[in-house]
Amino acid sequence: MDRRNLLPIGQFSQASGLSVTALRHYDASGVLVPAFVDPVSGYRYFRRDQVRTAQSIRAMRQLDIPVEEVRRLLGGGSGGEEGLVAALQAHLRAAERRLEVQRSLVHGLLGRLTEGVEMTHHVTVRRGAAERILVRGATLDNSGLDAFLRGAYQEMYEVGGRGPLTFTGPAFVRFHGVCDDENETLVEACLPFWEDGAQPTDLPEGMIVRELPESTLACTEIEGAAAAFPQILGAYDAVANWITEHGFAFAGPARMIYRRWTGTPDAPGNRLEIAWPIDEPTGDWVESCGSDGRSTRHGWQLTAGAVSPQ
Repeated sequence: MDRRNLLPIGQFSQASGLSVTALRHYDASGVLVPAFVDPVSGYRYFRRDQVRTAQSIRAMRQLDIPVEEVRRLLGGGSGGEEGLVAALQAHLRAAERRLEVQRSLVHGLLGRLTEGVEMTHHVTVRRGAAERILVRGATLDNSGLDAFLRGAYQEMYEVGGRGPLTFTGPAFVRFHGVCDDENETLVEACLPFWEDGAQPTDLPEGMIVRELPESTLACTEIEGAAAAFPQILGAYDAVANWITEHGFAFAGPARMIYRRWTGTPDAPGNRLEIAWPIDEPTGDWVESCGSDGRSTRHGWQLTAGAVSPQ
């Protein structure tokens, strides 16, 4: 072995900017293997042309690219140099998206601290009719939400066309928990149709028909950029705050109803409604009945069409 073209690990560490400990770790994980290991001393030596590779590894790790992904990218299994370029560009786009999400969350938090979330979201209460719906569900986080919903609704409209079904209202989504970049939950794409008309047949696997009972819904509407993630989270917070502050109980998954949808998440023409099923107020809420036959509960008047403050 001609060692004139080799650098001992200490010198290689200085040239590459990677610590000796990191170099040993990358050797053990197969990311950067020394050109020669002395069989007696166990001392590692690297070729001079490995310096550039080591510097690239250092940069990718600074970008929080996992070690296994670094090994895959440098191993030639991703299309060589072109694959590496494409992977780095994809990583940059993801980083920019995360930054935009963080920026929106910070602005939302600042607004909540200075103005309060209710200042920008007016919450009302209305009756939700009983509905028969087509449902397609999946457990996912926000990164897979858009693709799932597009595919689910395309499939449901194809099923509806075979009936043909008579759709009775806008499409909506039910969230059984938090769906963001850090949390997965069951998400259900829903499409209501007329129960006395044609009924769906030959449902694909994973699609079902469900009956939703009549409900009372606490709601707020949002438009344009406010209907895109993560700004839309403020609308969920506003409704949740209203429900808790007025003593009502949560009675089911939150709904995102497509009142007007262009197909582009942040388009100005979009209008969504966040609707949360609620139950009778908790605690000692006194019910009385007026001469007009309408029930009143703790200052909230229930009529056929809505619930409104007295």
